[in-house]
Amino acid sequence: MLTFLPVTLIAFLVAIGLLIAVHEFGHFWVARKLGFRVLCFSVGFGRTVWSRMGRDGTEYKIGLLPFGGYVRLVDAREGEVSPADRQASFQGRPVWARILMLLAGPGANLLFALLAFWVLFQAGVPGLRPVVGEVRAGAAAAVAGLRSGDELLTVDEAAVSTREAALLAMIAGVVRDGELTLRVRGVGGHERSLSLVVPPAQRLGVTEPGAWSAGLGFQFTRPLLPPVIGTVVPGQPAERAGLHAGDVLVRVAGRPVADFADVVAQIAPRPGAALRLEFRRGTAVQSVELVVAAVQDGARTVGRIGITPGVVGGWPPGMETREQYGPLAAIRPALRETWEKSALTLEFLARMFTGSVSVKNISGPISIATAAGVTALEGPGYYLQFLAVISLSLAVLNLLPVPVLDGGQVVFQLAEFLKGKPLSERVQQFGQQAGMGLLVLLMGLAFYNDIARHFG
Repeated sequence: MLTFLPVTLIAFLVAIGLLIAVHEFGHFWVARKLGFRVLCFSVGFGRTVWSRMGRDGTEYKIGLLPFGGYVRLVDAREGEVSPADRQASFQGRPVWARILMLLAGPGANLLFALLAFWVLFQAGVPGLRPVVGEVRAGAAAAVAGLRSGDELLTVDEAAVSTREAALLAMIAGVVRDGELTLRVRGVGGHERSLSLVVPPAQRLGVTEPGAWSAGLGFQFTRPLLPPVIGTVVPGQPAERAGLHAGDVLVRVAGRPVADFADVVAQIAPRPGAALRLEFRRGTAVQSVELVVAAVQDGARTVGRIGITPGVVGGWPPGMETREQYGPLAAIRPALRETWEKSALTLEFLARMFTGSVSVKNISGPISIATAAGVTALEGPGYYLQFLAVISLSLAVLNLLPVPVLDGGQVVFQLAEFLKGKPLSERVQQFGQQAGMGLLVLLMGLAFYNDIARHFG
């Protein structure tokens, strides 16, 4: 934890500062190329910590707060424009040039994500095969005929080679109509087609962060967990029977156990039953008897004895994958990744407004900072992937037709083009106020979700 906190802060500030600089540089570079006069290029708000006046007449500066940035142009809305600057002002340039300049910020973020994915696919993107682990009895997956050990091959006819791809495709299918057509390969190699249907009342819950497993009714294969006790919950049957952390379970109910999943499989179906456990402590093998506690897990009652697993033993052989290409071949998957993630982000945002996707997916700075810290500790590849995803989100968000965002300003310019003259100041001011109000509501929801997720 002492290492995680400073790493999180640094990784978060680097991510925000870098991606905002990329966004604003897109505006700046295209503005200069299209004849706009740029007065200031700033990364960050608040008190200026560094500034320099360039020979091109543009002030370059860094603000104390890295949560934003801006490119200031000569603009009649901000004061009187001299005759010499009139043609180079925002209003003096043609509408098409203004639109290109406004789109250049989100475009720069999309290009950054594309380049990041291109680098990642050359280095090799790690993944895990979409192999099914536990299937909950009576749930949608079990009704569809999904079995433990099945490997997902396609979801709605789209090939999926990793868990991430399979999960995104399944959630997208649930959001659209709640029906998934799966092609799977069983343990024996036989392939079959399944139809998984999520009832309408459960579809919204599947889209909540971390809730897909409960909604669909299955989990992917987990890491190998040796049958070693990590912690013993006070007051539970294991503690009362004298079990300790570090004990290695050998047999449960007379059956040998190879990993912690075997332990759970023997205990869960026996709520209220007397059970004998054999375990190794040091070099001695001992045994105890206990009564399994009955615990309510949703609509079913399961057995628990109050222990958690210890060390993680890694993934089963052949479970890990790596998608890797040469410089030219990596272009295609990078384009695919950029397009698919952008389209999915836009679709999910749209469906939040219609109520078919949970608004709990809107994350604030706490969640983003936590993800930044986790990926930074996992390694450069994971952190670069995080930057690419956040850059795509920033691009999509700024393209929304909200007046205070780039997309909203593009709408104003298109309206001027169709009308033949600018919208009235009153209309533009009302749009800006409405857009700001909407952003404040979204920010409030994001902070609420953060607080509920991390402290609730």
